[in-house]
Amino acid sequence: DSLLLEAGFLAVLVAPLHLLKWRSTGWRAHDTVTFWLVRWLLFRLMFASGVVKLTSRCPTWWGLTALTYHYETQCIPTPAAWFAHQLPVWFQKFSVVATYVIEIAIPLLFFTPIRRLRLFAFYSQVLLQVLIILTGNYNFFNALTIVLAFSLLDEEHVGRWLGRSKRRHASTWPPSLRSFLCTLLELSTYGCLIYWSIQYFGLEMKWEKRLLDSKVAFTYHEFTTWLRAVTLPLVGLAFLSLSWEILAALYRCACVRGCCWKLWATLQWAVFSIATVAMFAVSLVPFTYIDYESNGKLWPGIHHMFNAVERFQVVNSYGLFRRMTGVGGRPEVVLEGSYDRQSWTEIEFMYKPGNVSRAPAVVAPHQPRLDWQMWFAALAHHTSSPWFTSFVHRLLQGKEDVVRLVQIDESQYPFSTRPPTYIRAQLYKYWFTSSAEGSRGPVPWWRRQHVQEFFPTVSLGDPALETLLDRHGLKDKMSLKRSADAPLPRLLRFLRQLSHPFSGPAVLWALYLVAATVSLLRALGHRPRGSSPPARHKGSRRGEPGGGEKNGQVRRKEGKEADGHGDGRARGATDGHGDGRARGA
Repeated sequence: DSLLLEAGFLAVLVAPLHLLKWRSTGWRAHDTVTFWLVRWLLFRLMFASGVVKLTSRCPTWWGLTALTYHYETQCIPTPAAWFAHQLPVWFQKFSVVATYVIEIAIPLLFFTPIRRLRLFAFYSQVLLQVLIILTGNYNFFNALTIVLAFSLLDEEHVGRWLGRSKRRHASTWPPSLRSFLCTLLELSTYGCLIYWSIQYFGLEMKWEKRLLDSKVAFTYHEFTTWLRAVTLPLVGLAFLSLSWEILAALYRCACVRGCCWKLWATLQWAVFSIATVAMFAVSLVPFTYIDYESNGKLWPGIHHMFNAVERFQVVNSYGLFRRMTGVGGRPEVVLEGSYDRQSWTEIEFMYKPGNVSRAPAVVAPHQPRLDWQMWFAALAHHTSSPWFTSFVHRLLQGKEDVVRLVQIDESQYPFSTRPPTYIRAQLYKYWFTSSAEGSRGPVPWWRRQHVQEFFPTVSLGDPALETLLDRHGLKDKMSLKRSADAPLPRLLRFLRQLSHPFSGPAVLWALYLVAATVSLLRALGHRPRGSSPPARHKGSRRGEPGGGEKNGQVRRKEGKEADGHGDGRARGATDGHGDGRARGA
């Protein structure tokens, strides 16, 4: 949710009101400045997610065994997680090493001027997110991260996907000095990544056992010392990258023809550059949480700015999978209902594990909030999750809206005709079954063991239930009467009735497909078939900033390419350079 809030706010800066124009030119001289913030967000997300795994001192991350527990202990696993859990331990450990490289080392390439290194970083991040999507249900998070990763691309590369690439690759020999140096630096980067991975994670091939052994070859003190040494230099590197984008955008504004249009473009550049610098400065506070000594060295004014906007969550700190839970087994709360307090019937949820013979669900990009909260509730005593008491109370009352959070299909809910008289909750430990386990008939997906009672047996009017409700302030209160004939309640009621027969994933997928279809139609209708794409400084109408073929920019030169310079964007780089910047007049 924090990532969605921050990305949504950046979208306001990156593309304000452009979706309201069907045939918009879609590019402005300052776009690369605001688009840089998307790349900076991606860097903070990935780098911090890798760092916190080691700063948390979690023994599974330091022992490279985290993934031997992760697949079965994550909130809502997928069927593919069961198969991933069966992989050999040496491969799981190597996967942790690859995760560290993708999350800590490769994000440093986000700001490199060499285009092919950025493309390598892009596909590395996408690979990680796709693997997470296949093995876990993390709602819209992974798809959103992939969208952020598009900030590493340029239009020439995206044009290849769409069959619009106009670049002609002419083989020249001998290569230019610049091309040779870029290739040399690129190969050196790959070599350093491989060497440091082998050096710091003790990668060693055991031929007699046919496995790849790995272990962390550095200490916690060495890692925190390194982190302290690189945190502020990384801030400096990001500032240099942003400064280059701002100066390059200013140059493009200067190339606009006409004093009035030049002034208008420069005014827009100034406004969005100030906003971008302010966002970057504010984001330094949560970014440097990874090293509090570096955080304390920030200018006090930056802390004041952050404190002023913190409640809006436009910038946030990130750190995924800081510690691995459920090492001794996945804790799971199982609800049971009864009419006579003698025979108990388990209440199955739609998505979370329960029935050991039922396959894990696939629900992404839907976010089943209740099933997720049940996972968190199982990690501690029920008093740590006050909402659970209210949840039990509503089930006893038979509230339809609450029951639909458990099961949409009434036939799957055992108390659809009459609410249960009594409800209790038991705590179990769940584990994935092994592929080697023998069983008559189909092998169950899970095995479980009862641990203890999680929530006592209660009924409506039970003093224990009333006490818990009163303690947490969850007693029923008189609600304000609102007019049911107002437009907004009627619209919401209509939408709820419309989506009533469908599950959350079905509704979301329908919305996503509609949005994707609209975007595809806009992309196909953006420019006439067979026409060449407009250069960065060209507009679709005469008199616009950057419009026309002679607005001070140089005509595109086919065949003169330089993969080793600049900072490409997927929003409009078509001048033949990998970074999509205008060349000198």
